[in-house]
Amino acid sequence: MDTATDLGRLIGPLRRAVLLRTRRAEDLPDLPEAQIELLRVLSDAGALAPREVAARLRVAPSTVSNLVRTMTASGLVERKPSSTDLRTVTLVASPHALDLLIRYDRVSTETLRHALTALAPDSRQAIEAALPALTELIDVLEEQHD
Repeated sequence: MDTATDLGRLIGPLRRAVLLRTRRAEDLPDLPEAQIELLRVLSDAGALAPREVAARLRVAPSTVSNLVRTMTASGLVERKPSSTDLRTVTLVASPHALDLLIRYDRVSTETLRHALTALAPDSRQAIEAALPALTELIDVLEEQHD
């Protein structure tokens, strides 16, 4: 058994299963995960310059530019002129986008909670015990990216 291979093969299907059930339960739009991540960054920060979004998401500025173009057209992101430099803009999640994000989070939490209660107690406890290690794994992976 190779833990890295097994974990890598589980992450995508787990994420997709949660998103699929979340969208179905609340009849939410099919937002790509990259858009949800961008909205989460803007929700946490309030407003950011595109280069700051790229740094926080650890993606190329061109990726953020493409995401913002699509998300602005669909009313999820607003571009606001900077108060200090009129040549630059800041990005803000629209009220509609923030509402969608709250709904995604609420329903995905409910979905996971329901699924966890269907597991055997030993399985639930194993997942709960693994959460700190998974958090540490994310930290290590992010440090390796720097």
